[in-house]
Amino acid sequence: MAFALSIMKLHLQYRLLISEMNADINVLRILEDYIKEIFSTKTELEILKSVEYFKNNFTGFRKENDELRETMHLKKMRLLVLSKEKKRLDYKTFKLDQHNEVLQKFKVYRKKFDKIKREFIRFVEKRS
Repeated sequence: MAFALSIMKLHLQYRLLISEMNADINVLRILEDYIKEIFSTKTELEILKSVEYFKNNFTGFRKENDELRETMHLKKMRLLVLSKEKKRLDYKTFKLDQHNEVLQKFKVYRKKFDKIKREFIRFVEKRS
């Protein structure tokens, strides 16, 4: 079976995912502000433990987001170079550039990030 993948299609996919992760940074900033607000008004130990849990998770997601976006950006730029050189993205190059691994990391990141956002929303709703 022949392997054929559009370089521009993969390039555009990276652009969309990077854009989505840029939006996540804005969400993280808002959630971190929420944490500061809750922390400044609550003194119950249980709530403070939850605030610390979310704060640590948000910090971890920010770091993961930065690293993954940087990796995607480099992959995206490499694809653009290949495209301009009129090269094809064959299976060997696709495998060597580890596109599957990066896209899988994004799926894992997205799933975990969406989960922690839902947890935080439930936490805030209980306190309102």
